[in-house]
Amino acid sequence: MASHSSRSSRMPAPTSAVTVRPVRGARDRTRFIDVPYDFYPGRYPEWVPPLRRDVKDTLDPSSNAFFEHGDMQLFLAEDASGAVVGRIAGIVNGMHLEKHEDGTGFFGFFECVEEYAVAEALLDAAADWLREQGLRRMRGPANPSLNDTAGLLVDGFDRAPSLLMPYNPPYHEGFLERYGLERAMTMWAYYLHKKYAKYERLQRGVDLVKRRTPGLSLRTLNMDRLEEEVRTVRDIYNDAWSDNWGFVPMTEGELQQLADELKQIVDPEIVFFVEHEGTPVGFSVALPDVNQALRHVPDGRLFPYGVPSGLTTLFLHMQYGVHECRMPLMGIRKDYQGKGLDSMLVLATIENGPANGYAACEMSWVLDTNDRLKNHVESLGAVVDKEYAMFETPLSQND
Repeated sequence: MASHSSRSSRMPAPTSAVTVRPVRGARDRTRFIDVPYDFYPGRYPEWVPPLRRDVKDTLDPSSNAFFEHGDMQLFLAEDASGAVVGRIAGIVNGMHLEKHEDGTGFFGFFECVEEYAVAEALLDAAADWLREQGLRRMRGPANPSLNDTAGLLVDGFDRAPSLLMPYNPPYHEGFLERYGLERAMTMWAYYLHKKYAKYERLQRGVDLVKRRTPGLSLRTLNMDRLEEEVRTVRDIYNDAWSDNWGFVPMTEGELQQLADELKQIVDPEIVFFVEHEGTPVGFSVALPDVNQALRHVPDGRLFPYGVPSGLTTLFLHMQYGVHECRMPLMGIRKDYQGKGLDSMLVLATIENGPANGYAACEMSWVLDTNDRLKNHVESLGAVVDKEYAMFETPLSQND
């Protein structure tokens, strides 16, 4: 794995003289947000800068529905001169604790220069804060939950991340492992291009599914009753995924927030519901990969210096530069799992995708333990494009 320098013209050189302190006030919060924008440009060209306003909203308790049940403490690492050399957040996810009752807290928004002493100090700060909250285990990265951008990129650094997928330097994995964090789960991102999709095999499978379960039908998203459609997605998702590793149910507020954010980019022609005798029993959501447009917006700013140049750039590239999509969500009610309904959803996506300008689709992420789904997407012609992982460690000697 190639080594990368972490220094940039705006990020200080590594130093062992590091101090970690909690974020207090608006100025500190801005410095926390600034870290990756100061760090990645010029060093990691495949990183896609998220819109700063979106990051700000994610961290704001008044804007993010996560804080209805969760809490978060942000930390900055500074060198002897006071320059920022890293950041991290300690995260309490109330919905996770309610469902799993496992005393697990999370860390996220982790960035640091390429010096282990900085990483260690940051992880210590997050771990100590989680202990103070009475938690026994630390897992991450989650930003702030598994229903958001989550996981550590461990392979695929030479390719840009898709919408809502993380990107980080290669050395992060080694830092986490040196600290004592062990891999808790591996997740895969599969890539399927229309040229390699095995349509005939999939069509035969769908025909068999329809014969075995009469009364199945497929439809696209109805934007005229979006709120009702969102509730349907939430109900199916919370039922379908309830037994999966790390699953945390989406609250109504979180899903509504997600819908409000994504309706600005959603293409109803690649969002599908499968119904049985008129009742929705499954869904899939594919979204235009707006990262293909966002990578052209300098510094993640829509209005730099008060001028809407970033907004204009984003609009133009959204119109002409987005030619792939990502499928982040799919769910089949438990009573209908194992019947092949996912084949109907995948076939519809790879048929409608190219017709609407999407030549390829990333399906991510797929849990390493989900052998059935891995075998299924590979049989369609999809290939592994990136590898992600979640890491964890006990916070006490008794765990």
